[in-house]
Amino acid sequence: MRLEPRQSRPLLLVFLLPALALLTAGVICALLVMLSGASPFQVFGLMIKGALGSQFAFLETLTRATPLIFTGLAVAVAFRAKLWNIGAEAQLYIGAVMTVVLGTGLLPLPWPALIPVLMFSAALGGALVLAVPTFLKTRFGVDEVVTTLLLNFIVLLFVSMLLEGPLKDPMGLGWPQSKKVVADAQLPKLVQGKRLHAGFVIAILAAMLVWVFDRRAALGYEMRAVGYNSKAAAFAGIPVNPVLAKTALLSGGLAGLAGWSEVSGLKGNLTLDLSPGFGYTGIVVAMLALLHPLGVVVAAIFVAAVFVGADAMSRSAGVPSYIAHVMVALSLLCMVTAIMFTRYRVRWT
Repeated sequence: MRLEPRQSRPLLLVFLLPALALLTAGVICALLVMLSGASPFQVFGLMIKGALGSQFAFLETLTRATPLIFTGLAVAVAFRAKLWNIGAEAQLYIGAVMTVVLGTGLLPLPWPALIPVLMFSAALGGALVLAVPTFLKTRFGVDEVVTTLLLNFIVLLFVSMLLEGPLKDPMGLGWPQSKKVVADAQLPKLVQGKRLHAGFVIAILAAMLVWVFDRRAALGYEMRAVGYNSKAAAFAGIPVNPVLAKTALLSGGLAGLAGWSEVSGLKGNLTLDLSPGFGYTGIVVAMLALLHPLGVVVAAIFVAAVFVGADAMSRSAGVPSYIAHVMVALSLLCMVTAIMFTRYRVRWT
């Protein structure tokens, strides 16, 4: 048995295999639920009800999806250019740090000016974090998977130091947290009394802009060309290293916006548990979306619904909420397998 590249990929196969992958992941999860002694129909029904069964549940799902859209876009942009950004978590936290540093009173600006400044600053912080591994890759050939992954831990330790030192809230009763951002730096709520904020709308707009940029801009074409074959792109006259540098700035900036939206729209301040792994989950979101910017929105809402629904389900059915992590991981594995079979066929010899 051997794998050989497909000469052409039928459109039906491109859509059928990912759908089959998600169905396979659901069947495997149902078997695991049965092993735990519960009914799969009851568990999945409770998950759907917990994620979409009421206005509160639906809005919580969209709130959870907001940072995942940003990090999913960040990963999708980088991966399309074969820049393996595993450090969206670090870029998110630096974006949050920039938001807190400038949004707690340092800049006496009204909200129409302050919010765009904070957005730009958070994006710039995230972009610079990814620019360092990209420079090491293009200049010295250092593997960016290692450098971006290790930067996650370095940045978390750096944030911990800041929260125990310069950024620590003196009124926080000793807890390692920053001061709250001023009212003019906070994003408005989309529904009165609920947690969903304007960051969700901005995330949707960002996905649309990235899609237009990818399809219409010259740089978007160059990024895709470098991702398909960097040697062929260089032969055609495309400057590969500058394109990778610009890709890093865009990708890191999108991840930085995830930190900004969580601070300005939801939390109000910075804590070490600001992100429960949004940067890593963004990789899953991007892969489930097949690296398509608009697909990232759908995939982010799906992943958010799984986590929100699992929290509600575990209280009612007695099944551990960790089943959500299993579902997301299985979805990723099955989707990667489906992608492989859309590009390769099995030959028996």
